[in-house]
Amino acid sequence: MQQNFSRRSAIALMAFAFPIAALADISGTATLNAGQTENLDTGATVTSGGDITFTGSSLIFVGKAIGGSLALLGSGAATYNSLTQLELQDLFPLASTSPIPASSLPVGTIVGVETNGGNASKLLVTAISPTAFSFQYTTYESGSGTTPAGPTITKVLNNYSYIPGGFVNSGISPSTIFAIIGSDLATAPTGTVSLNSSAGSGLPTTSAGATVSVTVGGKTVTPGLYYALPTQIAGVLPAGTPTGTGTVTVSYNGATSNAFTIQVVPAALGLDTYYGTGSGLIVATNPATGALYTYTNSAAPGQTIVLWGSGLGADPQDSDTVFTGTPHSVNQSATQIWFGGVQGTVGYAGSSGYPGLIQINVTIPTNVTTGCGVSVAGVVNGVPSNFGFLPINNGGGVCSDPVFGINGTTISSLSGQTTVRSGTTGVGQLVEPPPTGTENIAFAEFSSNTGSNYASSNAVTSIGSCIVTEAISASGSTSTSTPLDAGAITLQGPGGTTYPLPELTKGSYDALLPSSAITSSGGTYVFTGAGGADVGKFTSTVNLPNPLLNWTNQSAAANITRSNGLLVEWTGGTPGSWVFISGSSSSATAGTSGSYVCYALQNALQFTVPSYVLDTLPAGPGTTLVENGTNFTSFTATGLDFATGFGLSGIGVNSVYQ
Repeated sequence: MQQNFSRRSAIALMAFAFPIAALADISGTATLNAGQTENLDTGATVTSGGDITFTGSSLIFVGKAIGGSLALLGSGAATYNSLTQLELQDLFPLASTSPIPASSLPVGTIVGVETNGGNASKLLVTAISPTAFSFQYTTYESGSGTTPAGPTITKVLNNYSYIPGGFVNSGISPSTIFAIIGSDLATAPTGTVSLNSSAGSGLPTTSAGATVSVTVGGKTVTPGLYYALPTQIAGVLPAGTPTGTGTVTVSYNGATSNAFTIQVVPAALGLDTYYGTGSGLIVATNPATGALYTYTNSAAPGQTIVLWGSGLGADPQDSDTVFTGTPHSVNQSATQIWFGGVQGTVGYAGSSGYPGLIQINVTIPTNVTTGCGVSVAGVVNGVPSNFGFLPINNGGGVCSDPVFGINGTTISSLSGQTTVRSGTTGVGQLVEPPPTGTENIAFAEFSSNTGSNYASSNAVTSIGSCIVTEAISASGSTSTSTPLDAGAITLQGPGGTTYPLPELTKGSYDALLPSSAITSSGGTYVFTGAGGADVGKFTSTVNLPNPLLNWTNQSAAANITRSNGLLVEWTGGTPGSWVFISGSSSSATAGTSGSYVCYALQNALQFTVPSYVLDTLPAGPGTTLVENGTNFTSFTATGLDFATGFGLSGIGVNSVYQ
């Protein structure tokens, strides 16, 4: 196949992220009475905004804040005091917005939080009752005065996948562009930051006063550097670097950093994503024109596209530092690209000509299920890459996901706005292992989001696709979320009974319904909003199916051999709707956890979670959930740009991943 290497630099190098600094660390103690909210970035108890709220029955994360209990790491003051900023940040991909029940927060419990300001915070529970929650806390803010003097390395990551250390696919291969994260690594720029050129004499080994050394198996190499900043450096690991356990150091201003341990592996592919976060919209271009594929300029089944990234493996035929006009293939026969669970045809995989930057020319399979969020993942020598998604539509043009009630025009329109005000209503039944059991739930969420990455953070995963969560969010994101007041909300069930939805925090409504509220025969449920300061009156109708979903082979998920994949079978659910399959696991020895989500059509009555998805999860205990979601229905209200409602029914089991 004739390759095109001439239209790449502006697009393919766009994912180099330039981080920003913040303020100083803060520590203290606090007590929240039921209903109060704490801002962990300032240490103040606040009436709006903030990061955590104690409701009396649970700890709620507010706005963009996410977190979770760190019981896996231990409990008590000694563990709390030893827990570092780096350890907290490495756990961010595993955090969620799910409330933590008060019953799971005994004295001595440690909670990790990523604040609305993007900072790492740890909490130690010192007292708890139905009326008050007391805790000790420390919030680490990047660039703080507590950072040791001299260069300090906190992370080493593939520049494109951003997969944290400890996962099977987190290693760095020779000929890979890798990012070093830390503090006081190089001289601060005085103007606009630009990449060092690989033309002429090529990438320098010293940039902004910083030099990087990598030692593996007794051999030391000095990578060429694309850039060096006080908090981040990007370089190319030389092709001759041995595989195995090694160390990375940075020398700057007469001092040498800590020796940070890395794993150098034969191959660990990272695919470039549009916002440089390691997840979300994948960077894919037309090989003839170089044009990006977007929500309104979708790729098409049967079309050949170009993917970009780094980590196919050692490339001794091309330079580590100098651009070459005659690039070579690397591990092409061992490279697979999957679109929504269907394997594409790789026509070329190898160097782009730029040091460390690879391109993969791949033909999208004709039988892929189209949509706005078709998952894209690579596998090289059996090792999965990060997971992103690509809009794919028959004939190209505007993508469409009718099951989810959205299309590319809507996504592009919303993502192009300065502010997007959205709302969601939902009702359903979840059956989980003891002690939780069966829960009937109703909820509503209303928020205003800003930032150019709205489309990435709110994108739908299309039918037939799976997404794995491992990537760390990039520094410098401009996305923020502000809760919206929608006033009082009630839910009326099919029997005419009305249930109030308490507003746990501003814009967030949640209720546990009695056992009689939802039965296997489903029915029609109507949300009614009285209107509040930010959102006007509304009505949202959700129809639950008759019968609800029944997962018929639950025993298959009790013990999961990851390399075999997982076949899931069901009956019931809403015809023509979607089934959501998710799972997670953790490893106490490695200190890692991971999760995945897949979407299938309800009327298929079965779905196999691919082995390359499960292979990203660590071996250990976990869970599996199979859930039916009804087709999304839209509703309108003054003050909202986009609003949907849906119903759900699901069954969860405990799993052991082997």
